[in-house]
Amino acid sequence: MKALAAISVAAALLGSAASAHAEGPSRLDKIKETGVITLGHPETSVPFAYLDGNQKPIGYTVEICQEVAQYVKAALKLPKLEVRYNPTTSATRIPLLANGTIDLECGNTTNNLERHKLVSFAPTTFVAQVVLVARKDGGVDPNNLESFRGKSIAAQAGGQTFRLISQLNAKGNLGITMAPTKDTAETILMVESGRAAGSANDDGIAYGAVASSKNPDAFVIGTKGLEMAPYGIMEPKDDPAFKKVVDDAVRDLIKSGKVAAIYDKYFNSPIPPKQINLKYPMSDALKRALANPTDSGDPKAYE
Repeated sequence: MKALAAISVAAALLGSAASAHAEGPSRLDKIKETGVITLGHPETSVPFAYLDGNQKPIGYTVEICQEVAQYVKAALKLPKLEVRYNPTTSATRIPLLANGTIDLECGNTTNNLERHKLVSFAPTTFVAQVVLVARKDGGVDPNNLESFRGKSIAAQAGGQTFRLISQLNAKGNLGITMAPTKDTAETILMVESGRAAGSANDDGIAYGAVASSKNPDAFVIGTKGLEMAPYGIMEPKDDPAFKKVVDDAVRDLIKSGKVAAIYDKYFNSPIPPKQINLKYPMSDALKRALANPTDSGDPKAYE
């Protein structure tokens, strides 16, 4: 039965791939010609996309992308498909996707309506909430943005969390100084070293960053979400043939239970390189998203 199912899925994906030429140039054409698919990924976004002890990219979203690559291989009837990796940051991920350097971006990118003007997204595979993180001895309350009045908050430059806190800061006239960082590791380091009173992170990232820090017990993570943030694999815009193959692959991985299994691997089990266990059960919002897959960029679709 499994073999028949695999053949059926491959056949369906092949039908999608075959339409690429009818719709114009597609990443499928490039991948078929070169025999290579390039996955973009952040390097410090535990547990979504980061480097293991051998400096190889691993993580929840990376592994989903690796599975998607196998579906692309089957759809194009390629005897071999080389999977290459290219590091990305919040500032470079969209340009690298747009110029063809990467074919998919596999990290913790928030799917929002503004980004739909520039890129597309696969069906959502994580639903985060933006939370604040602080030191326990920092004199601030991560569940109360008002307590950061006149202080500084670190967040990744170019990221949705940076824009959100900037907007809330302006709206409340809080006088918060925004400290832009290049990645998750630098964001948490700013708080750890006292250079920032707190940081703004999506909750999954916050738990991973704190657990990976030198002294996890020094931090407190807020439980009050400031905004819902659905994550999806980022795809090139205006490439319907490639999007259909990728989206169908993600839906099949969700339906088969593979995505849930990968979730347990990275959120509820010891993960390399430090064998930390985030002990982070799947949220009700994510369960709903997996039960009814969607690529919507509207936060209300996940409530």
